[in-house]
Amino acid sequence: MATGNSRARLDSVEANHFLSSYLPDVSYGGKRLYDDMVEQAVAAEKLGYKGVTLPEHHLVNLLLMPSPLQMAVKVASVTDYLELVTSVAVLPLRDMRVFAGEVVMADILTSGRLVLGVGHGAFAYEMGRLGSPIEESKAKFEESLDVLIALLTEEEVFWDGEYYQFESLTIMPRPMTQPRPKLMVAAMNPRGIAAYTERGFDIQTTPLAGRPELFQAQIAAHKEAKEGMGDSGRNLRIMMSRVIYCTESEAHTRRMVEMAHEYYSRFDNVFTGPGIVDCGEIQPLPRAQSIEELEANLVICQAEEMVDRLAEYAAAGIDEVILSSNLGQPQPEHLEAMERFSVDVLPQLQRVAAAA
Repeated sequence: MATGNSRARLDSVEANHFLSSYLPDVSYGGKRLYDDMVEQAVAAEKLGYKGVTLPEHHLVNLLLMPSPLQMAVKVASVTDYLELVTSVAVLPLRDMRVFAGEVVMADILTSGRLVLGVGHGAFAYEMGRLGSPIEESKAKFEESLDVLIALLTEEEVFWDGEYYQFESLTIMPRPMTQPRPKLMVAAMNPRGIAAYTERGFDIQTTPLAGRPELFQAQIAAHKEAKEGMGDSGRNLRIMMSRVIYCTESEAHTRRMVEMAHEYYSRFDNVFTGPGIVDCGEIQPLPRAQSIEELEANLVICQAEEMVDRLAEYAAAGIDEVILSSNLGQPQPEHLEAMERFSVDVLPQLQRVAAAA
């Protein structure tokens, strides 16, 4: 495997690897799944990625990581510079008085490499079964976010809100990273992206398998909000998560697209569908979107085509691309695809940027 140590960049765009957390065959086991993630993180650092992203989901065999902060600490112990981005910590599932202390501890144990991406939850199945109905998650998230920031930035905090009421307290120890650990907010709706940007937050977003028009609207919302803020918005960034998988042949592309279609038949079940789950395994459901339509909306292709398609991301103003290739392929194939991106795609992207 190649071991270049230059970080993945396209002008101001950097690359981040989404740790694979899909368990299509539950007999594979959690130990092997999490060992694979750690191996991918070590490879990402050797191959020049800026960071890795760590999801949070519970009770299902897709995006399976109940504690992204624990994984961040583990990855920090075997790497030197990787940024460790949660994507995302689901605030409505937690008590912020406990979680704030866990964030401080993770910030310290990762030597400040933690980037806390936060969101309100996406799967009604897990949110409801964990006592935080999806219908309430947006409102609970907003208050939880305010409470979390207060706890991380103020020594004495008391609260009298809808979801939190508590007397004065202090989170101990105090954060190492000042004024607080790095924080990003996840949003898909362009209006939400604009609103959180205007509040001074960095953004994580994704069009999932949607059409390019959504991607363009998300980026435009962030750009317009930043411009309206003047100098105060200059350094705010946006991370875009996409399914990006560098294949070695047309036949390989077709096989991976078919795997992606199978993956989304399960993802859609818990994201927008009825949440049919059997002993932790999400059941596949028919998809209205054809394989051909899905292929057009994902970046699963060979290196030459990938260079052309990702060059558009730099022009759109994305600061960091999260390469999600979480489709159920064997670990050796996953590592090979990471290397192909680093060796066959990245240098060409850098030349494109230099010539721009």
